[in-house]
Amino acid sequence: MNNVLVAGSANIDLVATVPRLPQPGETLPGEGFALHPGGKGANQAVAAARLGAATTLVGCVGEDAFGQDLRAHLVENGVTCSLKLAEAPTGTAMILVDEVGENSIVVIPGANGSLDAAAIAEVPVRAGDVLVSQLEIPVPTVASFFARGRAAKALNVLNAAPAIAGADDLWPLADIVVVNEVELEFFAKAPVEDRRGAARAAVAARCFPQQIIVVTLGREGVVAIDGDQIIEHPGHAVPVVDTTGAGDCFVGALAARLCAGDRLAEGLAYANKAAAICVQRPGAGSSMPTLVEVEATYDA
Repeated sequence: MNNVLVAGSANIDLVATVPRLPQPGETLPGEGFALHPGGKGANQAVAAARLGAATTLVGCVGEDAFGQDLRAHLVENGVTCSLKLAEAPTGTAMILVDEVGENSIVVIPGANGSLDAAAIAEVPVRAGDVLVSQLEIPVPTVASFFARGRAAKALNVLNAAPAIAGADDLWPLADIVVVNEVELEFFAKAPVEDRRGAARAAVAARCFPQQIIVVTLGREGVVAIDGDQIIEHPGHAVPVVDTTGAGDCFVGALAARLCAGDRLAEGLAYANKAAAICVQRPGAGSSMPTLVEVEATYDA
């Protein structure tokens, strides 16, 4: 049985709901506040595990209450934890969510910045495994992780988020790159105004002809470039509560389905459905749907 191996961040999200996102220098009254488990790595691992994949998260947390809460959350959701303890505090994210579910996020890496190649090396990688990573942990750590994946003939999936300078060297190590339109514009250095523009920019961003570029477009769905083929799936019309974890849900669901043997088009369609369920719930890590929920909602 193949595994989904995620190397990534684990955070506690401090979420405030507001009527609208404030302008620079503006103070607004909030409507609510909550703490949720999060971090792109933890979210993607939970998404994959809830959808039936044998999943391991390699990460780093602080020796504090937030770190203990995250470990409990991961174990409760079926994720095998390989969590290093750091002197730095557990990572946090400050999130504002407006009344239509859009958000603004500031991430404080904390212990995530201590995740190194030595921690990555402790986790076995086998042919057929799906390796997933993002850009909330040090770039050299991601490079080491994907180098191990390439050597083992695993499938490397890079969620190139957040868009940061210095991450371009990771793209050649990825078999699949998943980005949203903002991240694609950053890395491709080309405008993305619609689906056609996303497809053009994705082709330009590829590092080799066999590389697959997946562009998530929010409520507009997803477009992917696979060789000469353009794969498109429209979004699902659903009432949006919170978009914070949608991208992570999509990535985790895609990894789970590819690990199960789905073709790319099938995996993308499934991930689109899972993300549509996710946005109807508050929070990130706690909003990931289960296999039963996706099948019950969409007869997947």
